[in-house]
Amino acid sequence: MAAAASLKLPALERLSKETTNQWVYRSLRQAVMLGLVPPGRPVTIRDVANILEVSTTPVREALRRLSSEQALEELDNRRILVPNMTAARFRELCELRIALECHAAERAMPYMHGAKLDELAAIDKRLDDANDAGDRERIIALNQQFHRFIYEANPHQTVMPLVESVWLQLGPFVRLALSRLKDFYQVDRHSEAMAALRRQDPLGLRIAMEADIRDALTHVGTNELLKAYVESPDSIA
Repeated sequence: MAAAASLKLPALERLSKETTNQWVYRSLRQAVMLGLVPPGRPVTIRDVANILEVSTTPVREALRRLSSEQALEELDNRRILVPNMTAARFRELCELRIALECHAAERAMPYMHGAKLDELAAIDKRLDDANDAGDRERIIALNQQFHRFIYEANPHQTVMPLVESVWLQLGPFVRLALSRLKDFYQVDRHSEAMAALRRQDPLGLRIAMEADIRDALTHVGTNELLKAYVESPDSIA
């Protein structure tokens, strides 16, 4: 298992009026959501504080918040780590993601037209470029951006915190699995989703969104990697 000192955190720009506590939390949350911290990997307060060049107080608060979101787990010995994955938990998170995101996409559909569809296509083009380059970190980030852009088009949406909670719990394992898959996007479900949005076709959109999630998660979940991981997480971490 890698040493905690080699923890990789995204270089997030500090937002205007953002407190240190908020910035540290956002940086750690992004790292977990992108799968930059492997499952079973300890996260220590001191090492994170050294990497981000902050005191231990905002790090401790960020780790507490992420533990409450089930993105991290605090053991009896006070060690904090990214939880290991089980087959049953993976399936539950997969089905939950489908339910939440199909709902969010359908509710956002009336607001997705014109310039918004053009911007969505531009995000998808950047995702295709990242896939061609084999940049898995950027693939995950842009895939999340694609989905988030659709859902947040609905000015009345309240689902994103729930969606991101699922992304947080899936991110570490999905990144680990994708690093061992030769071809992530075998069928371009995003094109199907965008076509359904242009037609304002709710059934077509639901089918495309569910297929997109299942293509990524169910394929990973039935991959031999998941079986090996459940039996011996450290052997592939």
